[in-house]
Amino acid sequence: MNIYTNIDNYLRESKHSETLLINQLSLTRAEQQQKVFKFGFGQSPFPVPESITQVLADSAHRKEYMPVQGYLPLRQAICDFHQYQEQKNWQADNVIIGAGSKILLFCVMAAFEKAEIILPAPSWVSYEPQGKIAGHKVTWITTHFNDKWHLTPEQLEAFCQSRTNPEIPLILVFNYPSNPTGQSYSKDQLFALAKVMRKHNIIVIADEIYSLLSYQKSYATLDEFYPEGCIVSSGLSKWCGAGGWRLGFMHIPVQLNKLLKTVIGVASETYSCAPSPIQIAATQAYLDTKLADNFLAKQTKLLNEISQFCANELTKIGVNVHAAEGGFYLFPEFSRFATKLENRGIKTSAELTTALMNETGVALLPGSAFGMPEHSLTTRLAFVDFDGEQIFSNSTQKYQFDQVKEGIKQLCLWLLAL
Repeated sequence: MNIYTNIDNYLRESKHSETLLINQLSLTRAEQQQKVFKFGFGQSPFPVPESITQVLADSAHRKEYMPVQGYLPLRQAICDFHQYQEQKNWQADNVIIGAGSKILLFCVMAAFEKAEIILPAPSWVSYEPQGKIAGHKVTWITTHFNDKWHLTPEQLEAFCQSRTNPEIPLILVFNYPSNPTGQSYSKDQLFALAKVMRKHNIIVIADEIYSLLSYQKSYATLDEFYPEGCIVSSGLSKWCGAGGWRLGFMHIPVQLNKLLKTVIGVASETYSCAPSPIQIAATQAYLDTKLADNFLAKQTKLLNEISQFCANELTKIGVNVHAAEGGFYLFPEFSRFATKLENRGIKTSAELTTALMNETGVALLPGSAFGMPEHSLTTRLAFVDFDGEQIFSNSTQKYQFDQVKEGIKQLCLWLLAL
């Protein structure tokens, strides 16, 4: 008899991150010599610049605990960097460093004894589980293809008006450029949303982890229109190709200083501090603006080219998809194939992605993983299955992404054969 069976009824409902699961499934398939097109896991394909990895190597001896809030030179470098890149007027005292932005998102949610979390659907897979683990009610607001998957001011206002307990703090997690859609917001759209946010005192976590991978330089930020209620989250994982380094930060405005102190307290009782060698190397990454400019220009040029190719090929055969505006994701919608898919017994996005993986090796994530209704025939396509090292080669005349092209071809052929 298992004496621990009585605990089962007291465990939280939890699931493994779908993005990490699809990565493991893709790796297993590759190890078994099966064809796989790795469009499921959203990891930057670009290597960390050598000058920054050298600083990390040189800092390996740094074993001391850093302050919980983070290494002050790094916090100042982040402020200066984002002033230069995005004209943000931040102070180092209002920045906190974490072991990845993911844990900082959770620390903000955990700072509240009671709050309500709202998420535009689709949104990144971990927002909802984090909110629930923190003990909060999580509500999705479904967006639509014709709106380019944007949350509209009308939707946000309608939700706020419908709340039965408006005194409970309301937290909106707002990611742009978006994982999973690749879409961003214009200044006019953010201005209109900010009016609703201010009216209802919404605390917004603006997850801008992909902001530096925006394809257009005229990148808009909510921080400009709603600075008093806008927490900005970012880090090294996407623009610097350093996902596994686990270095993220948040800027929490002075108007939310008590929240910042509480978040620092939660951080002190969880991850303590980000690793010292990583913080030293990250400082160099944020100080070297010339390197960042060159690195980002090459990345966004290639990502934009791949996005346009994928979107064009899918659109040709009748898939509803918007080309990305930043990052490395598309969010295809397959409703035009609904009848043919149903004839194959495929009625949900999860069934669709399972069939694609088994029959073609194309790894996608189902829209349901991102908060979309189960029967919404949507998927996330991360177009990162290519060699990112090529952007450092001076001899490269034309960027190559043949594996992506082949994967898109196989996806299209499968759909056309239904």
